[in-house]
Amino acid sequence: MGDGQPWSRPARPRRPVRTGLVFAGAGVALCCVGVAGLGAWNVQVVTGASGPVRETADEFLRQVGSGDTDGAYDRLCSDTRTRWSEVGFTSWVRTPPVVRDHEIVDVSVTTRGGRPHGTVTVTLTREGGTTEQRELTVVKEDGSWRVCGDPY
Repeated sequence: MGDGQPWSRPARPRRPVRTGLVFAGAGVALCCVGVAGLGAWNVQVVTGASGPVRETADEFLRQVGSGDTDGAYDRLCSDTRTRWSEVGFTSWVRTPPVVRDHEIVDVSVTTRGGRPHGTVTVTLTREGGTTEQRELTVVKEDGSWRVCGDPY
């Protein structure tokens, strides 16, 4: 009786498919967490930017309406300032019928290449009472929001 082989456990069967599925599931879960985090960051950037975008457009249009073309010109992005001289911008803004009032209809902020970009839809009221709807593009440049493109 003592000459027999001692008892041993049977070999544990390998389960490569189960192991692969566990790792794949962990990878998918990690990706979902990353996508959710990125989405939350993007929502935070966009919602946090709509207030400053609105304020920038509103202040720009107030300055245009009150005749403060120097202040309005300072709110333009560098790209627009390279296309318009301060004198040219002033004469363009003062060409009749000039803007007398404005109403902001909508503000939308999206991200392009990780940078926020705003579009402000505004109804302009000109001398004589005519109205027209325009879109202002607002971009972040050097830490400040600026009106870009042909703003008026």
